[in-house]
This record gives sequence, structure tokens and C-alpha cells, in this order.
Amino acid sequence: MADDDYIYDEVTGEWRPASEMAAAAAPDGIVVRDAAGNTLADGDSVVLIKDLKVKGAGQTLKQGTVIRSIRLTDDPEEIDCRHETIRGLVLRTEFVRKRG
Repeated sequence: MADDDYIYDEVTGEWRPASEMAAAAAPDGIVVRDAAGNTLADGDSVVLIKDLKVKGAGQTLKQGTVIRSIRLTDDPEEIDCRHETIRGLVLRTEFVRKRG
């Protein structure tokens, strides 16, 4: 993009440089954040910040459990994950923190 390209930002109601808009936006336009405000991406590892009872599995995931290789969903408040004992696990981002 050239330096003189501008895009209308509907959120702020201003014309902003295209390079600035491209840097600020995620590839699909959705920014997913964990409980601490860190940005999450596909493949990240997260840690549970509290004990969670898993509906339908009759199991509780303990605080500090590491969940590896998350996948983002269309909902910025939910992530799709796998656990050794639970398939098709969906967690709310308010209960996880990005791991180091």
C-alpha cells in the first residue's frame, strides 16, 4: 500500500492510513484476549485460572491445567481446545491466561 492510501475507520469515524489499519487488525478482524488482556492466537498454550466443572464429562479441570494448541472461534469470548481426556472442549477466555 502506498503512503497516501487511507481507509475509513467505522469505529472512530476517521480516515486513517491504510498501513496503520492493517497493523491494528487481526487477519479475520477479531481480536481474542485472555483474562489478563493478552492477545491469543491459534496454536497458543493457555493455563486455567480457576477450577472448571466440565458439563457432560463429569470431570473438573483444576486451576493451573495447561491447555496446548488452542484454536480461535468466531466468538471472541470462546476458544476451541483439546485435553487428553476431553474431546471438543470449548473454554471461555475469561477463565484462561496465556502461557509464557
